[in-house]
Amino acid sequence: MPRWLLMSLLLVRARATVQRRCFAKGGGSKPSRTTCTSSSKRMAFATAGLAGGAALRRRFSSRLTVAAAVQHPAYRLVKEEKVEEYGSNCLIYEHLQTKAQVLSVIAQDENKVFGVVFRTPPTDSTGLPHILEHSVLCGSKEFPTKEPFVELLKGSLQTFLNAFTYPDRTCYPVASQNQKDLQNLARVYLDAVFRPRAVEDPFVLKQEGWHYEVGEGDAESSSSLEFKGVVYNEMKGVYSSPEALMSRAAQQALFPENTYAVDSGGDPREIPKLEFEDFRRFHEKYYAPSNARIYMYGDDDPSNRLDFLDDYLKQLPASASEESTTVVERQRLKFKEVQRLEVPFPSAEAKKMISVNWLLTDEPVSPKDELGLAVLDHLLMGTSTSTLRKALTDSALGESVVGGGLSDELIQPTFSVGLKGVLEEVKVVEELIEVTLQNLATKGFDAYDIKASLNTIEFQLREFNTGSFPKGLSFMLGAMRNWIYDRDPVEALKFEEPLLELKAELSESSSSSSYFQDLISKFFLQNTHRVVVEMVPDATLEEKTAKEETELLKTIRDGMSEEDLKIVSDEMAELRRRQNEPDSPEALRTIPTLDVQKDLRKEVQVIPLDSTETLNDRTTLLSRELATAGIAYVDIAFDLRQILDPLEELHLMPLFARMLTETGTSSKDAVTLQRTIGAETGGISPTILTSQKVGETISDPEDVVYQLVLRGKCTKFQTKELFDLLLEIISDADFAGAEARATEILKETSARYESMFRTSGHALAASRIGAGLTRAGFIGEASGGLSHYFKIKELLEEESSSSSSPSPGTSSSSSASSSSSSSFAGAGSMAASAA
Repeated sequence: MPRWLLMSLLLVRARATVQRRCFAKGGGSKPSRTTCTSSSKRMAFATAGLAGGAALRRRFSSRLTVAAAVQHPAYRLVKEEKVEEYGSNCLIYEHLQTKAQVLSVIAQDENKVFGVVFRTPPTDSTGLPHILEHSVLCGSKEFPTKEPFVELLKGSLQTFLNAFTYPDRTCYPVASQNQKDLQNLARVYLDAVFRPRAVEDPFVLKQEGWHYEVGEGDAESSSSLEFKGVVYNEMKGVYSSPEALMSRAAQQALFPENTYAVDSGGDPREIPKLEFEDFRRFHEKYYAPSNARIYMYGDDDPSNRLDFLDDYLKQLPASASEESTTVVERQRLKFKEVQRLEVPFPSAEAKKMISVNWLLTDEPVSPKDELGLAVLDHLLMGTSTSTLRKALTDSALGESVVGGGLSDELIQPTFSVGLKGVLEEVKVVEELIEVTLQNLATKGFDAYDIKASLNTIEFQLREFNTGSFPKGLSFMLGAMRNWIYDRDPVEALKFEEPLLELKAELSESSSSSSYFQDLISKFFLQNTHRVVVEMVPDATLEEKTAKEETELLKTIRDGMSEEDLKIVSDEMAELRRRQNEPDSPEALRTIPTLDVQKDLRKEVQVIPLDSTETLNDRTTLLSRELATAGIAYVDIAFDLRQILDPLEELHLMPLFARMLTETGTSSKDAVTLQRTIGAETGGISPTILTSQKVGETISDPEDVVYQLVLRGKCTKFQTKELFDLLLEIISDADFAGAEARATEILKETSARYESMFRTSGHALAASRIGAGLTRAGFIGEASGGLSHYFKIKELLEEESSSSSSPSPGTSSSSSASSSSSSSFAGAGSMAASAA
């Protein structure tokens, strides 16, 4: 029996039922990448992507069944269209009375989603969209409690509930598998956004936005006057993050003439300029039903959806017929030469940050080129061996790559790349980026690199893996990237035709690389609408900022009379009284609840474990057959409790895990290995799993699950390639000569921790506390907390102190990896699971 077939016995085979799916980024803030337009099908070019793609298309199309369009007297049906990539039917309506736009998606998915999105482009940096997003959740006409969702969540089965403020829109999505629960959540959200208490009660703005406070017992001191408020405090934290400051500076500089030139989240220096009347008018203008895009998704009855929505919307006043004034204008490409700006950030170190940023175009990009830019982004930045990322990392000019590459969530796409922890002149980094792009435009990409990146993007599109996000929510965010700009939301969810066009372009070009060379020349080298942001450390910046705020408050206080001060004190006392006062029983009774007997499913949903098999005395095989759109998922888990002493080498495990796939094997260097993974599979990633072991009785705090897990995925046509690569990585990882890459990984990790200190310090503190409570907490903190950071700094200091021989830190990691490698290979099939 061939080796690959023997390894394939560990794989659970996905069901033959195949669904065509589209990929959208998770994390909440980035929508899907691709759109589609009409073009002829070019099936002959399917060989450039996943093997068997044409067969999957034919098989899926034969199984696709969708409900017929639903007519309703309260709505005008604007468009009906099938989205075969998702196996769904999309119906776009206009609500006749309010002119609200509605997208109803019929899909075989029990995790139903409801959402309301408003186009909210700000004209200043007072944070109006962000503060209003907070404020509408503080009670409404129909649900007058202070925090309706806090009460609602006490009995809700929601699978998602949040709100997002973008630079030009505000989203309010919810999800639940229970139909009654979804309607409860949706009803409260509808009333929250259309009839909030906040527009009638100035104290909501004071609480969520900003207000003055006067310190007790210091009537003469101006320092006792302070700015307070939920969003104000939140944005002060955001503005202390160097990465956030750089991102905002780049966006505002790239878009000097449209709404992106200001901060929708709010600049702490501008937030106190917001007045209640401006707040009220913003809601009146932008939260009108005619400016709303309402989204419904799932396997529920589409007629009942429309009834439910109309039951609420018909209570609202009829919409005026005037044209919308909320349109987001495009930014024209206007710079004739590169723009440069310096932005200070709080730091006592001499290390700078730099990013080079492009506004790629001021014209709509064709769906084919939009997808082409996504592939180019992966070629440049997608992996540790991608050309531009590798050039920056190998240069040793900085500690880690920043910028994120392509961003297409706004009306026009941008591209950002740079370095943090830079000691050299930033001009050197800028020149390196320029030269790398020029070389690529001249010499092009390796054909295998293109194949790998194209396969990776196509796999993501077909897999549609949204992680912990409900699929319907990713579907909604993907549609919004068109819908919010008055483009067709359904076209934003398709990828088949532009993918075929791109493959045809690559096939018909003189070389597959010439297409991407042309993109680099057009969107980067010939494009002078470019901004270079240099972040300059300033050890006294926080002190200066605090002093400026103190002086401003002193000026304000000096202009106040005793009566003014008393009004501030009285308002502060009234705000605290309202915050501490419980909701009345009458208000609490307005919150909808679930009926345990009528609304809850009585049957227990069981996901069966198809088989458990002991292959030898050290290996267990778990297999599970699920409908996974023709994609196989494999986990191979190694019990690390028998390999490492946590007290001595625990901090090396994250480094070891990353090096498995980033330093190559004896037959493939790091670049070749990454190419092969990208070209032949859907990805292979190592991860460390640490958790308390769950038993039938109370868990023993000393009993833990501590595993190194290699996770791979592929189509059912690629099982041989996946298992060949897994076996090669497990048994033949080559760490010889990998000291430089190990140092780069340690620098990147150190930089990531230092960013966390400002943005997620509470999480690190919680991890530190948990380390003293359980063994799992100790292991997790030692390999992913503050203790790990200190160990990394020690390793880097040891490495920098030795220039003529391998540093102790690198040597120890290398020797640990080498000694573990042989044990690791021997334990290559210790544990495997697949879903």
